Amino acid sequence: MSEAVFYQRNGLIGAVVAAPGGIISAEQLKKLGFLLQELDCPACKMTTRQTLVVLVAEDKVEQFKDRIIEIGLKISAYGNVVRNIKVCCGSPDLCSRTVTNVLSLGIKLQEEFMGQPVPKDFKIAVAGCHRGCTDPFCADLGIVAVGLNSFSLYLGGRGGSRSPEHGQHLIENIDENEIAKAIGYILDRYRTEALPHERLCRTINRVGKDKFELPQDSLQLKPPDQDEFLKFAGLA
Repeated sequence: MSEAVFYQRNGLIGAVVAAPGGIISAEQLKKLGFLLQELDCPACKMTTRQTLVVLVAEDKVEQFKDRIIEIGLKISAYGNVVRNIKVCCGSPDLCSRTVTNVLSLGIKLQEEFMGQPVPKDFKIAVAGCHRGCTDPFCADLGIVAVGLNSFSLYLGGRGGSRSPEHGQHLIENIDENEIAKAIGYILDRYRTEALPHERLCRTINRVGKDKFELPQDSLQLKPPDQDEFLKFAGLA
């Protein structure tokens, strides 16, 4: 697994810092600020992937990488691996529109899958409702909540391209507890079917989406329950 550390045109290094679910505590933020001052880092930038790019002098990169771990953060994965997982703020405390708690789900999935090797970089986005603030329909795998602990999966999206593609619907009403199993299956199929360095959308276009269909007899499907959602939303 490669680390997301890149040379910049100005001679500095851009180090990409990842936090679980994009969440940084007040204490971590304070320590990070002190670290950037100590190492004379001129700037940092929040990214659309919910990471933080920090500009560091080349001779201080290794020190920065060690110290960032002490803060409880890490350098993001890069290369042909599963990247950090984008997840919206969907939880009862942070978003009134979410239909289930996706923030905790995204954090768990990042802990399990980030950095796993794949034929080409693989991006996962998790959204708490159909609005899709994390662009799940433009990710290699989009996970969209449709009810309490119930999700739809979309496969083969691609956003960062001159030829963007919309993800194809793969399965409806999959239970939250089955999502990690489904991702593991999809990644295994991708490793089997893809040509070297082939993006998932191209693999699907070449071999067909049916190669990635999930074995539903071994998965628990969960039709949305209106009563459960009302309880989650505090309306019942």
